[in-house]
Amino acid sequence: MSASDLSSRTVLVTGATSGIGFETARQLAERGATVLVHGRTAEDAQAATDRLIASAGIDAGQLCGVAADFTRLEEVEAMARRVVAEHPQLDVLVNNAAIAAPERHTLTADGNEITLQVNFLAHYLLTCLLEPALTSEPGGRVVNVSSSLHRTASIQWSDPQRARRYSRLAAYAQSQLALTVFAADPRVTAVSVHPGVCETDLLSLYAMSGATAAEGAAHVVRLCDPATEIVNGTYYDCDQRVEPAQAATEDRTVKRLSKLADQLVGHNT
Repeated sequence: MSASDLSSRTVLVTGATSGIGFETARQLAERGATVLVHGRTAEDAQAATDRLIASAGIDAGQLCGVAADFTRLEEVEAMARRVVAEHPQLDVLVNNAAIAAPERHTLTADGNEITLQVNFLAHYLLTCLLEPALTSEPGGRVVNVSSSLHRTASIQWSDPQRARRYSRLAAYAQSQLALTVFAADPRVTAVSVHPGVCETDLLSLYAMSGATAAEGAAHVVRLCDPATEIVNGTYYDCDQRVEPAQAATEDRTVKRLSKLADQLVGHNT
């Protein structure tokens, strides 16, 4: 299949300063898309856009740096307001930013376990706030970059912050399960994808070696293309549509998660 032209599309990629996020931004821009390149700071975002212009020959007019530290939900809200104001028609949101859970239980200034907030809650809030811009065009969609590790997880409803029993891997897996469940939320059309085990900062969670970030990004980019038809809530392992963990297909779990997330982000959706 020849790669279709994406020059009419505007895509926001979170965590676009390195790894799969950077490669996703590059591949989208190479196919003509306008890409909002998210970094933790304005300097990080600017450095990434400069690299895309210098190394991939991307036209500077196609790129726009946006910044928010996902450990601070007020920054996520500020970024969302800016994006809606400047890009009222956003075609795709790629929820990619992620951290490997720290060794020790760590809370953000918002009072949330840091992995849950950065990998899921910030994306939940961002998606809810961008909904008016996202749903305006046919083919508009959200692509959640998840992980096969979501299958090993459970959402600890009584202790989502894992204050009682913290394990690095369990905290990371819970954040990825939450992101995968969130893809089935009916408010926006969304899918989730495990891009394969890739040579990124998260590799240590999985294995000693993996595919390149560019190979992983190609699976994400395919799902951003309006030529790829998607069904809300579906889950892909690389380019194969497969069944996610059972929790990710249960209406009850989807509703329960959005209620919990609304409480944790202090947002009335």
